[in-house]
Amino acid sequence: MKPPSSTIALTSSWFLRLTASLILLQTLYFKFSAAPESVYIFNKVGLGAPGRIGSGIAELIAAILLLIPSTTWLGAGLALAVMGGAIMSHLTVLGIDVMNDHGELFCLALIVALCSSVLLLLNRRSIPLIGKLLP
Repeated sequence: MKPPSSTIALTSSWFLRLTASLILLQTLYFKFSAAPESVYIFNKVGLGAPGRIGSGIAELIAAILLLIPSTTWLGAGLALAVMGGAIMSHLTVLGIDVMNDHGELFCLALIVALCSSVLLLLNRRSIPLIGKLLP
């Protein structure tokens, strides 16, 4: 199965893929370098260093998969799952404003989730097993 083929869909797909990937990749430095804000977040939600590193690895894999046309759907699904966890953590444990970031991390998670959702919709026919059944 091929990703979207119209010019508008292809341009939109690349914009969404790059946006989500750049956000995911930009946050990796903070997770892997044990930045104080990242350590605070993962300790507060009870995941500690293994959760921080594991989340970073999942985000790295998602960012790479998003940029490969044949695996965009998989990267979008993984990114959406990880961002779903981040959004729920903000709404239930962390709050929107974490360590006076004015909600920046929450907004970035929402942007990645939105990009990933649209990418899943655009690439729905590429999803193995169920893609051919979808309109």
